[in-house]
Amino acid sequence: MTLFATIAIPSTPWLWPASIFLLATLAMILWSYGRAAKSQISDFKFHTWSLVTVKFLSVAVLALCLLEPLWSGRRAKSGANVFVIAADNSGGMNIRDVGADRSRGEILRDLLSSGKETWLAALAGSFQVRPYLFDSRLHRTTDFSDLAFDGKATALGTALQTLAGRFQGRPLAGILLMTDGCATDEDISNLKFQISNSGAPLGLPPVYPVVIGTGRPPRDLSLTNVAVSQTAFEDAPVTIQADVEATGFAGRSVEVDLLNDAGSLIERQRLSVDEKEERQTARFRLRPDRTGVLFYRLRAGEAGNDASPQSQVSSEATLVNNERTVVVDRGKGPYRILYVSGRPNWEFKFLRRAVEDDERVQLVALLRVAKREPKYDWRGHAGETSNPLYRGFDANDQKEAERYDQPVLVRLNTRDQAELSGGFPKTAQELFEYHAVILDDVEAEFFSRDQMDLLRRFVAERGGGFLMLGGKESFQRGNFQRTPIAGLLPVYLDPARPNSPGASVRMQLTREGWLQPWARLRDKEDQEQQRLAQMPEFRVFNRVGPARPGARVIGVVGDGESQQAPALVVQRLGNGRTAMLAVGDVWRWGMQKPQAHEDMDKFWRQLLRWLVTDVPGRISLQAVQKAEGDGQLTMLQVRVRDKSFEPADNVSIALEVDEPNTAGTEPGRRPVQLTAAPVPAESGLFEAAYVPRASGGYLARVTVTDAAGNKVGDAEAGWTADLEAREFQSVKANRPLLEKIARGTGGRVVEIDELDAFARRLPRRDVPIMEVWTRPLWDLPGVLPAVFLFVLACLVAEWAIRRWRGLP
Repeated sequence: MTLFATIAIPSTPWLWPASIFLLATLAMILWSYGRAAKSQISDFKFHTWSLVTVKFLSVAVLALCLLEPLWSGRRAKSGANVFVIAADNSGGMNIRDVGADRSRGEILRDLLSSGKETWLAALAGSFQVRPYLFDSRLHRTTDFSDLAFDGKATALGTALQTLAGRFQGRPLAGILLMTDGCATDEDISNLKFQISNSGAPLGLPPVYPVVIGTGRPPRDLSLTNVAVSQTAFEDAPVTIQADVEATGFAGRSVEVDLLNDAGSLIERQRLSVDEKEERQTARFRLRPDRTGVLFYRLRAGEAGNDASPQSQVSSEATLVNNERTVVVDRGKGPYRILYVSGRPNWEFKFLRRAVEDDERVQLVALLRVAKREPKYDWRGHAGETSNPLYRGFDANDQKEAERYDQPVLVRLNTRDQAELSGGFPKTAQELFEYHAVILDDVEAEFFSRDQMDLLRRFVAERGGGFLMLGGKESFQRGNFQRTPIAGLLPVYLDPARPNSPGASVRMQLTREGWLQPWARLRDKEDQEQQRLAQMPEFRVFNRVGPARPGARVIGVVGDGESQQAPALVVQRLGNGRTAMLAVGDVWRWGMQKPQAHEDMDKFWRQLLRWLVTDVPGRISLQAVQKAEGDGQLTMLQVRVRDKSFEPADNVSIALEVDEPNTAGTEPGRRPVQLTAAPVPAESGLFEAAYVPRASGGYLARVTVTDAAGNKVGDAEAGWTADLEAREFQSVKANRPLLEKIARGTGGRVVEIDELDAFARRLPRRDVPIMEVWTRPLWDLPGVLPAVFLFVLACLVAEWAIRRWRGLP
């Protein structure tokens, strides 16, 4: 707050004589005009007092001259306070505003150069001036000659907090902040310069922003809010969406291209920019032809403009924000699914055919072809204990021969002869190697209690998928009530309520089902409605209880007795997911016509892909990005699990990163080898830091080996680094933000043409170290002439009033 100077009367021997003289003069004036008033008309009273006042003021000013009054005030002590000048050195200052002949950076550079002899010199005469540059970091400078405007970000809030911390405890008078206000801090609104509830500024000294740039946005195209979503929808499992900010393109058309990593055009969309809404959304749906980590590029431009990027620079504020790179991780596969059935059935036949050509899913089957028999003595050859039905088959080991009290199991699509040789897995090492388990037409007695508990751990701890199909011995008919497997199901199991003889049901999608891409087979709603109407009626249906809390009902069935019975329900459970399909004869769907058969196969593939989505592997690699300096620090986190999915530490990590457009075989461009160190706070976690120096897509690969040198597994992860995307996300000068900073710190926005006046007035504002100055009032320029003119004016006014009223 500005402090005004005051007038003080010093202690002087002339004080009492001057006071007596003033009182005596006042008495004489009152006596003289009092006599004159008695001889005049009665309305002369007002003019009498006017005459008294004017003559007394002239005498009082003359008496004041005898006292030698002093003029005093407070000002900043010269050289005792620090004043910071922070200039924006980010790449966004290269933007040229509409109607401007220079860029913002050129304006700032000229302003600092021309101010060396004016406002900068005035500040240096009263303060210790500390010049700084800031972009993604704060830099000390000498005379601003190193302004290059090449910073990749504008960490405005970070720079202010750094200055406040650096000068903590020192007399910092203020900060002159010269920027366009386009901050890239993730959440600058949470900085300490916010105004508290009491209205007091917090944390920072007074900040005086100088807005470089106009509020009128320049003409520019920008890609923002880029998002990638993946589903199990077979026709277009990947959706890439981006908002196009088309400033200054009202009434025009813009084009957004989707390109692969090699630069080949995949799809082009044309968007018309509305007069009122400058933001448009481009959405691409595609089906990648490869698995693993894939990179795509989005590129925006004016429709019909085939000019080179260099020739388009003048038509837009910048072209840096016209392109973005996105990463899609389709997984490497194959995902192994264990299918367990109590008998061979048509459901497995069609399910197996649906996924046999799917490179992402590998279906391993354990089928029971005969139930266990009661143990009894067979009247065969003496000493024979094996089933005579298998006599003559190759069974060299008598212990491996099928016995009467064991079921007959068939294994299909196993990895080797040992897999599932003992039936359903009995240990975590055996079961946890699968990504999902499907139970169909098998009763609860098929499993031991330990196997049921193991299956629950498989979902909750390992993060696997679980699906129960609606065979004749599933759910209640399989006596799963009050078993650990019943706790996995997304529905409650009520006592068995069989369908009426000959009853049939028809499946429909719920509102939640319409929102799940994997549950739909058509891209458009009317086509999906038509497909559902043409589906056959099913005759095998397991009636279950209501859905559990948190479960999502995807499909329902209805018949003449009951409506809206749950048929397809899913839920999250621990680290995994579970689902149930109460219909047991889905195969009828494929018996209608070829198109229906294709739809059924597509349904099975989408359901199984959804079941294994996000199932973790023993080796996982994750790229966690953090803003750091001019780049984006990426922490590569490797998590290693043993066969029981317990954390493993005694392993070796080989980690490498491929830079954008770099392959390991390309001459002169080799992958960067990194060292991953174990993290003490978490067992089985290893970390490595990597800072990308160029924009684009990055691919990291990790290979893990055990203590004996055997390969445990590998993984890969991709991420993108758009180093300048944050900087050019908005090209409009952000004056409201700078005004908020000024209000919150007790400063004010300074216009460019006010810098000279600001530099002169700043020493009179409140600063940490002030000094009091005092000087005689008469020494101030123009004071004595002003006093003489005032006394003369009073005397002339007194004479004029007397002449006007006819007084002597």
